[in-house]
Amino acid sequence: MASLSVKPGQRFTMPDWQNNSLLISADAEQQRYNSHHIRQEGRALRNETGNQARWDEHNTRTRLNDRITSVDRWREALARCLTDTDLEIDALTKVKEAAENALQAKNLCLDVAIECLTFRESRRDIDVVRDPVEEELLREVKVIEKTKKELQQRVDEAFKQLCLLKEARQQLNCDHRHKVETLELDRQCVSFNVTSGNISFKVKPTRIPDGTTALREWELNSQCNKDRAEAEMRASVDLRGAITLSIAQTNNELDAQRIATEFALRKRIRDMEGALSELRWQEQNTLEEIAEMEEEIRQLEEDLRKRTLDLKVAHTRLETRTYRPHVELCRDQAQYGLTDEVQQLEGTIRALQQKRTESQDALDALYRQLHRIQTDIGYKTNSLQLDNKCMDTRRKLVIPVEKFEPEVDAVNRTRNLPRNSQLEL
Repeated sequence: MASLSVKPGQRFTMPDWQNNSLLISADAEQQRYNSHHIRQEGRALRNETGNQARWDEHNTRTRLNDRITSVDRWREALARCLTDTDLEIDALTKVKEAAENALQAKNLCLDVAIECLTFRESRRDIDVVRDPVEEELLREVKVIEKTKKELQQRVDEAFKQLCLLKEARQQLNCDHRHKVETLELDRQCVSFNVTSGNISFKVKPTRIPDGTTALREWELNSQCNKDRAEAEMRASVDLRGAITLSIAQTNNELDAQRIATEFALRKRIRDMEGALSELRWQEQNTLEEIAEMEEEIRQLEEDLRKRTLDLKVAHTRLETRTYRPHVELCRDQAQYGLTDEVQQLEGTIRALQQKRTESQDALDALYRQLHRIQTDIGYKTNSLQLDNKCMDTRRKLVIPVEKFEPEVDAVNRTRNLPRNSQLEL
């Protein structure tokens, strides 16, 4: 005889079954509607963001191209100005060399006039007279000296103007080089796209780097460099015209100035030696103070270490006392004492740390001052050596005439002839 299977204890009615089917259908339709709505919104968002991204990229590329055009226009203007400056430097250098050659040519005339006067000093007795020939020779010497002085002045002016031109050229060249580098970077930025292999996320890409300038300041800087170079070129053109038409002069007060210069140089050497002595004294005292401060910091750190250990002990005691059983866990005098000790030690440690920080700052300041003193000592030692070399070099001015050998001046490219013979004359 077959047995009946166990049937579920609960049975649903037909309306329940129908409602469940309807509910499933309604939920499915709602989910499809929601999904469709989200898809439509996503598509709209993708279209909007895609268009915005393409427009922003196009706008950025256009601005980069405009910037490249502006920078390239300034680069071309600076390049033309650099070329003109180089041409003017060459022209002024040639005029300066012509003036130096003219100045050197006057030396032969002066040598001949002095030699003639020297020969005439060998006259004896009644022939030692001031005749018209001697007067003309003396007048010739004065004219030559006046011509040499004026020429030397023009040579110095040309040298200074060359320095100014080269300085202006250096600024132009620096500005031109920076613009070439900028063009390379901006053109590289234009070449970037989503398929470039060297694109990546950067840290704070929208930051403003230090040293950033405003656009107006950028334009004024380039314009100022260009205007300065043009002004120096105009001054150089005027100077070239003046050099072409001018005559050099000699300095009648050369010996007096030499004595005054040597006196000032000796005084400067004495002052420099005194300053060096004072700096070395300050250096020694600073070193001693540094040693004492380092010892003080060491002791502060040692005390800080000891107080830290004391604080660990107090913390451990407090923590250990928390395990007292039941009613024994009371706030007794020992508890109050340990709490006060912890607070006192923490305050002490903070004070010691503060003092250590102050001491370390003072030590750093001492080291900075020591470095400054030692640097200044180096500067002054070098200056003293240079001044002593200047004194050694200036001894050539008092070399006897018979041992004097004319040499070429490295700056003016002219022969230095003995002044003693002229003074004796």
